[in-house]
Amino acid sequence: MNSTCPYCGVGCGVCVTPQGNHQATVIGDAHHPANAGRLCVKGAALGETLTPQGRLLTAQVNGQPVSLDAALDAAAAGLRAVIDQYGPQAVAFYGSGQLLTEDYYVANKLMKGYIGAANIDTNSRLCMASAVVGYKRALGADAVPCCYDDLEQADLVLLVGSNAAWAHPVVWQRLMQAKQQRPAMRIVVIDPRRTASCDQADLHLPLRPGSDAALLSGLLHWLAQHDGLDASMLPHLNGVGETLVAAAQWDVARVAETCDLTEQQVTHFFRLVSQHDRMLTLWCMGINQSATGSDNNQAILNLHLLTGKIGRAGCGPFSLTGQPNAMGGREVGGLANQLAAHMSFTEADCDRVQRFWRSPSMARQPGLTALDLFRAIAEGEVKAVWIMGTNPAVSMPEGNRVAQALAACPLVIVSDVMAQTDTSAFADILLPAQGWGEKNGTVTNSERRISRQRAFAAAPGDARPDWWLLAQVAQRLGFREGFNWQHPSEIFCEHAALSGFENDGQRAFDISGLAPLSQAAWDALRPVQWPVNAAHPQGCARLFGDRRFFHEDGKARLRVPATPALTPRDAAYPLLMNSGRVRDQWHTMTRTGLVPRLMQHCDEPFVALHPADAVQYGVTAGGLARVQSVQGWISVRVRGDSGMRRGELFVPMHWNRQFSQQSHVDMLVAARACPFSGQPALKQTPVRILPLTVSWQGWLWQRGMTQPAGLRYWSRTPYPAAQRYAVAGEGVPQAWLAGQVDLSGYDLQVASGSGCDYRLLAWRDGELQLAFYAGSALPSLDSAFVAAAFADAPQDAAGRHSVLAGQAMQGSAAGRIICSCMGVGEQTILQAVAEGCRTTQALGRKLKCGTQCGSCIPELKQLLLSDVVVEE
Repeated sequence: MNSTCPYCGVGCGVCVTPQGNHQATVIGDAHHPANAGRLCVKGAALGETLTPQGRLLTAQVNGQPVSLDAALDAAAAGLRAVIDQYGPQAVAFYGSGQLLTEDYYVANKLMKGYIGAANIDTNSRLCMASAVVGYKRALGADAVPCCYDDLEQADLVLLVGSNAAWAHPVVWQRLMQAKQQRPAMRIVVIDPRRTASCDQADLHLPLRPGSDAALLSGLLHWLAQHDGLDASMLPHLNGVGETLVAAAQWDVARVAETCDLTEQQVTHFFRLVSQHDRMLTLWCMGINQSATGSDNNQAILNLHLLTGKIGRAGCGPFSLTGQPNAMGGREVGGLANQLAAHMSFTEADCDRVQRFWRSPSMARQPGLTALDLFRAIAEGEVKAVWIMGTNPAVSMPEGNRVAQALAACPLVIVSDVMAQTDTSAFADILLPAQGWGEKNGTVTNSERRISRQRAFAAAPGDARPDWWLLAQVAQRLGFREGFNWQHPSEIFCEHAALSGFENDGQRAFDISGLAPLSQAAWDALRPVQWPVNAAHPQGCARLFGDRRFFHEDGKARLRVPATPALTPRDAAYPLLMNSGRVRDQWHTMTRTGLVPRLMQHCDEPFVALHPADAVQYGVTAGGLARVQSVQGWISVRVRGDSGMRRGELFVPMHWNRQFSQQSHVDMLVAARACPFSGQPALKQTPVRILPLTVSWQGWLWQRGMTQPAGLRYWSRTPYPAAQRYAVAGEGVPQAWLAGQVDLSGYDLQVASGSGCDYRLLAWRDGELQLAFYAGSALPSLDSAFVAAAFADAPQDAAGRHSVLAGQAMQGSAAGRIICSCMGVGEQTILQAVAEGCRTTQALGRKLKCGTQCGSCIPELKQLLLSDVVVEE
């Protein structure tokens, strides 16, 4: 069966072969235009996420299991009570880019058209809101002009604030293949960090965080001085004069000083742009998650509009969407400042949507965006919130305050696939939702391509589609007529019809050509790029080739970006912290954290900093550190990274209370946002770092997931037959273990040395139940070997002694996993290098690493360049 990957906004097609209960084989769909058969390691591991482990199977009210009908009754009664007493503005919905378009449509219709308030926002606010503002201000519509085919046709590709090699691996693979086939293609990476995306870059500009608009405005000025603008575009643009006057302030010297680059680097970049006609700019969170995110987007759009690099092959401003259906959510009005079908809160649009919906109470003004929504919950203005498929207690800035707000909110409804998340802990009502493989609907990817997610597995327990849960509550609220669909295809067709309702070409988003689809035709829908209407019955790959835009006068609008406001630091908080994704993880790990092999590449929360900074601040690579801001603190493992700028840190975004004690990075981030988009500034937080003082460190292996207590640090990594916890504490490790675990009834093997050196194995009926390794420093351990002992216990004394030692008697440990697809470790790769493998191709032939998704190739190249030291 063909479906669509539920991870990033690339929207890869997958072919799924069910293999029985909770199992499936997933490969790339060779016929899907987005990926042509390619998959990253996360997509390739989708079949391993179908486990029932941790699923929410039964509805709950106040922590007690109830029937689904009883929970839906309680949700409707709770919402009705709040509306009757406090009014519709006291209710809010918070959705997710993980929802299908049909789910999103129903939530938006219920909130804005029937409850009558616009307080529905989504985690897409954290991802794409600044890009939405940029596109709408410049082009008149939230309409990405480009398509993925432009990757193969560009002469110059700029990656700005995007580590596509890890965050959008299939896009990166396409780009790498294009460069291999066309070596003259040039790639420029603009990013403060040296990331995996710099591996094949012809130029890396490690600019000062937050200075992107200065660089791009300086480029615009330089092109204007060197005959680099497209005069034929000028009649199609408004705001040319003031934009060029403002850009003239940014000469090469000022750009270099502001961006902390050399004048030679800046000039080289400017000349490179001037020498290539077909330029594609790809950007992501480094641009969007900024206090000036909308203006950062505007600077990119100004550049493409004034140079005419838009609406033609190999050209365009291409925002890479972070989530699988953030674009679909934008289409249905999932953001609080939008109406459905890309309409706005004008009187005419409000009337139009209300007439189409025949709704009783239409929202007439924008609602609360994410930061304001959770502030309103904290201040008691919002009394009821329904959170769908997302984890704001982890992902929102000032996460502790969000948690406190949810704890105090009178009514918290959570619909999710997982029983335990940091957010579901605050739910008064828990509704079991269907996950990928169980639900049926559509998603829209970064290039405006609508694809189908298809159901191939039976939903466990009482799990239901989000759209169905919403419709059932709507009916219980008295809105049966507007929510009586029997199948998601009916919702999609209504959504498509609304997109064309009284449109007449005035709105870019128009899929009215899909409104007449039968259920069978919808079931069989092939991927298609909108618009899909009478003018484009087969869809449309690129927009604005006719140079007509969606403002009333048909012109695009330039706008002067704000002068970059660089984040201030002081003696108390002298460092600047960045956050983002790692290669094999996704969001808050509720799906990827279930898959042991996806936890091997980065198996603990960490802070990366320049080795010189580590020395300056007294932290040691491999040790533990405390990173602190005004908002809070986290504890993480230290990594030295010479690709970091001095004075800056990087901490991944994924870890949460289900996987680590105190390591969710957004606790540290202040709730400040771009004033135009409301998108939080997650990338630039002033912090300090200091060593985390502990008496001992160790590894606790156990079969269950009981969280350790009484520690200064712990972090959990799943293995097939056990859970491994990295632990650290004060006092004596033996005493801590005795207080943590009742060891009576086990056969024990113990080894102890001087100080804190201590090892223990607990056996029962010939199976290993628990293993503990401790020392004053973190003991060296062959984790794969210990994990194998839990799955298949050694039967002889020598084998058990090896497990107690934590190392196999013969052979060497594979080391940290580099290639997750093939399970190849760092030490295995270094051994192959020592034996004569000198290229990634040679490593691939010998070990198969780098031959599947390709995401590990940058790290393979770094190992090839390193001094080979093979651990004995």
